[in-house]
Amino acid sequence: MAELAEASTGNTGIRTRLYRSGDLVEEGFALAAVSDYLTEPDVVVWVDLRNPDQGSLEALGEELGMHELAVEDAGERRERPKLDTYPTHAFLNAYAVRFTGADELDSSEVSAFLLPNALVTVRKNDWFDISQVVARWDSAAPAERTKVSYFLYALLDDLVDGHFEAVEDLDEAIESLEDLLFQPANTTMEVQKRSFALRKSLVTLRRLVLPMREVINTLMRRDLGLVDADMAPYYQDIYDHVLRATEWTESLRDLVTTVLETNITIQGNRLNTISKKVTGWAAIIAVPTFVTGFFGMNVPYPGFAKQVGLEAAISIMAITSAALFMLFKVLDWI
Repeated sequence: MAELAEASTGNTGIRTRLYRSGDLVEEGFALAAVSDYLTEPDVVVWVDLRNPDQGSLEALGEELGMHELAVEDAGERRERPKLDTYPTHAFLNAYAVRFTGADELDSSEVSAFLLPNALVTVRKNDWFDISQVVARWDSAAPAERTKVSYFLYALLDDLVDGHFEAVEDLDEAIESLEDLLFQPANTTMEVQKRSFALRKSLVTLRRLVLPMREVINTLMRRDLGLVDADMAPYYQDIYDHVLRATEWTESLRDLVTTVLETNITIQGNRLNTISKKVTGWAAIIAVPTFVTGFFGMNVPYPGFAKQVGLEAAISIMAITSAALFMLFKVLDWI
């Protein structure tokens, strides 16, 4: 108890709320009072820990009777999205994501303990703004705020919406990359650099979004009783959004791969064009070289050592080179 009291006063990253019959009746109370409130009827308690230390998590876990493995996972970094069930509670791990302007994906790990009449959220860093979720809770009907599954639904819905926004931003970034790919002054290094950066972001996003299918699907299992029956359609809606985000991510991965392959093909075509033009100019230059070599032989020929011979050689070089140039131009070789 002493550890919880000290944590609640010394750590500014702790937030608490108490709902009774769907109405907000108290907030900002000490963590040590949580277990007492949970014994009262018709109450729902929300506890939010932002960047907590392991001591605070262990003290809260002992206070609420949470499994030590779940408490340990809540304190660890970079846990995969998952849902673990225990006899008295469930532990959920998920990620909020956002796409930055540097073709990179930023993520914030969010954990949650789901108890019969309490929701404990643990945020690993500061950028995920849970106030949007709280505002959604405040705007809900009192009847909805009597169920822990509604509080969890609003949180998951906000996270999945963030996944959608990240996928949309990635889609726009890939479209801009396609435009850059077919510009006349294409910078190959920039295309390759952005392609690999976007592919890396998509791989990361897939790793965070794909397991959410299993998480939501497990939450909806009737035998576990984690979600109220009237909340099942809302969780089904989240599940559909997760599927769409996963499929969209997969298609974008294929699209980035296509961009890379197309860039290589374009470079190969440009190299062939350059080689063709060089070959054409080499053929044009070869004619004067042949003529000058022939007329430079030390043997008699028509016009040898005469002005007419020089004029004939120049005429042959000019006419033949011009004819080859026109022919190669028509054939688009130069």
